[in-house]
Amino acid sequence: MTTETTVVAATPASSHAAAHHWGLERMLSVSTLLLFVWFLVSLWRLPTLDQQSVAEWLRNPLATVPMLFLIVSTFWHLKLGLVVVVEDYVHEAGNRFACVLVINLLSLFAAGLAIVSVLKIALSVSA
Repeated sequence: MTTETTVVAATPASSHAAAHHWGLERMLSVSTLLLFVWFLVSLWRLPTLDQQSVAEWLRNPLATVPMLFLIVSTFWHLKLGLVVVVEDYVHEAGNRFACVLVINLLSLFAAGLAIVSVLKIALSVSA
């Protein structure tokens, strides 16, 4: 009687997905860093930081578009990072699924809220 052992190796698809995930996280971290530098420099260049000045600045499409990119990049990077932490430290499949679901929903809600807020300011008529 012979016994066969099956060796399960990582498939190229899973290693490709991991490499893609790693590269995406790095790309998002660089883009978020650059957009945060743009944001801080832009705020520093404003004459005052009162609501009217910031709203007027945000009505400019050259400020609105990068701000929207900053929001998307930040929340996407946040979501990816938190999901990796959950996948590494939550071992029960049901709890892991619930945590990832909550992370996805909350990050989507927060990003949507921020995007709508920026668009509301950007598309409003100046007083």
